[in-house]
Amino acid sequence: MDKQYKVGVVGATGMVGQRFVTLLENHPWFKLTTLAASGRSAGKTYEEAVGSRWAMTTPMPESVKKMVVLDASKVEEVASQVDFIFCAVNMPKDEIKALEEAYAKAECPVVSNNSANRFTPDVPMVVPEINPEHFAVIEHQRKRLGTTRGFIAVKPNCSIQAYTPALAAWKEFEPREVVVSTYQAISGAGKTFKDWPEMVGNIIPFISGEEAKSEKEPLKVFGHVDAGKGEIVPFDGGLKITSQCIRVPVLNGHTATVFLNFGKKTTKEELIDRLVNYTSKASELGLPHAPKHFIQYLTEDDRPQVKLDVDYEGGMGVSIGRLREDTLFDYKFACMSHNTLRGAAGGALECAEMLKALGYISAK
Repeated sequence: MDKQYKVGVVGATGMVGQRFVTLLENHPWFKLTTLAASGRSAGKTYEEAVGSRWAMTTPMPESVKKMVVLDASKVEEVASQVDFIFCAVNMPKDEIKALEEAYAKAECPVVSNNSANRFTPDVPMVVPEINPEHFAVIEHQRKRLGTTRGFIAVKPNCSIQAYTPALAAWKEFEPREVVVSTYQAISGAGKTFKDWPEMVGNIIPFISGEEAKSEKEPLKVFGHVDAGKGEIVPFDGGLKITSQCIRVPVLNGHTATVFLNFGKKTTKEELIDRLVNYTSKASELGLPHAPKHFIQYLTEDDRPQVKLDVDYEGGMGVSIGRLREDTLFDYKFACMSHNTLRGAAGGALECAEMLKALGYISAK
């Protein structure tokens, strides 16, 4: 590919913003040219703005250290310098919605890690391996916004991305009642053990807003684009999800345990077959961050484990194990995914790659 698209990261100093910065280093399609954050960071070099808060295990790329951080609220200034942006700001939801819409109306596509627009009816919320066809709703969103290039697309919550792939792989068997408990890493809150020492050796059985996201977001992912309404209609079939979300003393990697029923009778062998042979448009298109094998099934009784499996497929794959029949439900299993790669910045980056491949993102 001859041309690299100019990319900005809005919210570049936070943990997810830092992850975007590391993932975009040497990207074959996208060139990071612009960093933006709050007014507190504006005017400083990226190295100065982040200071001691660099949370990645790899060093800050040399290419960004001296890059001057722009004020994210100066939409026209930021938008004029890029072909599209990633958004990972830490602000109240109504302010995030307004900011993302301002960028879209400035004809700057927004690929968002934030939750503010996930239930805006004409904003696609996509896992590239599951529902890329939802990007078709962008044409309706552009009509509403009055734009030709600008739009907003989002990725789902990190907590659902360990178990929705299994539900997608088993769609033919009609998953019904699903009971999920998620065990979520502290990086999901933008924290490390250094700045959240009370999490060492501790469990907190509450994460604000997570249970509603875990129960509702999969229904939008499994929904469909209604061209007449110009929006995505959530799935209204037999699938019902209830969840509990727990913060655990793990740095990276969200684990979940799942109990479920099916509408159609199936066997363990059939279920495993659908997992390991799952294919998607993302892998067919050869997107740079699409895992070659989206789902791995582990046969050992003590897998998946964070220490052994969190980096499967560069952190972009999903690990599933302990599938077995249950006494109250049809089946139960354990699963895990990397929350800041598959679940956050990596998932958003793969969405951008899909949007580029499908022609929704173009160079100015």
